[in-house]
Amino acid sequence: MSKFAVITDNCTKDLLCVDVCAVEAIHPTADEPKLAEVPQLYIDPAACVNCGSCIATCEREAIFEDDELSDENKKFIEINAAYYKS
Repeated sequence: MSKFAVITDNCTKDLLCVDVCAVEAIHPTADEPKLAEVPQLYIDPAACVNCGSCIATCEREAIFEDDELSDENKKFIEINAAYYKS
């Protein structure tokens, strides 16, 4: 099973991770109207190539590889995926 990055609720929507994502897997972006409506950014697990750029860039330590999430934060795997199902 391939790894992917997951954003947790420490996200402040500073968009630094969006700027470094080579495959544009993080949304909403600055030009998307949903940015003001959502509490955090989300990574599309199907699009993420697990390059680690977003993890290294996040100043809030809000992004983790899926298999490195604490038990408390594992719920964010589904929260991130659900954003792309709507």
